[in-house]
Amino acid sequence: MPAVPPSRLALLGGGFSTDEDGLLDEWMLGHARTDRPKVGFLPTASGDAPAYIERFLAAFRARPDCEPSVLPLFRRELGGDELRTYLLAQDVVYVGGGNTANLLAVWRTHGVDRLLREAYDRGTLLCGISAGANCWAEGSHTDSFGPLTFLPDGLGLLPGSVCPHYDSEPGRRPSYRAAVARGALPAGWALDDGAGALFTEGRLTETVARAPGAFVYRVEPDGVTGGAQERALPCRLLPGGLDARGSRP
Repeated sequence: MPAVPPSRLALLGGGFSTDEDGLLDEWMLGHARTDRPKVGFLPTASGDAPAYIERFLAAFRARPDCEPSVLPLFRRELGGDELRTYLLAQDVVYVGGGNTANLLAVWRTHGVDRLLREAYDRGTLLCGISAGANCWAEGSHTDSFGPLTFLPDGLGLLPGSVCPHYDSEPGRRPSYRAAVARGALPAGWALDDGAGALFTEGRLTETVARAPGAFVYRVEPDGVTGGAQERALPCRLLPGGLDARGSRP
């Protein structure tokens, strides 16, 4: 009987919806359990926005190294057994951005949360951007309710909390640090746009960037002043990424 691959999660600070170079997506696919993985896209957080789905299909159908498909839930087509069969057959589940709170509610209504846990335990690589990064943790920093705030909810597959868009959206950094400092969110991981983080069996095992200056951060209470401290983690620059001058080597 073949060994079960390790459980893996990838948090993406970019991808097909924001970057033209495809570097973060290529890096993510390189950690799938097969050379030509089946990639199932869940656009739930966007309300299954048609333009978002088309953008995913256009980007991934152009790649020879994967087999893309989409799982809509707002106009669900699969029955219970078919839904389970589909998700467990995917080598990668890629979750798009949008509203984290709505995503979690819809998944639970359809039982997708339980099926994703099963797929994760069986070696499916789970990944996503923005809300699609938030959803895997115990809590996250989100604008699901309008103003930036904390959401002490998630699938809990990744211990701690997640904050996306750490460098690109005004207010993200101080708001997330304040939530961690006062215990509204557990210590966790913040991602600049352009960075990526891989977790294997819940432990951080790789950090990458598509351009210099993009980082993954560990954010924790400082234990002294009642504030929070952040630690920028070294990120390997992906081949073909931008150099320090903003051009490609």
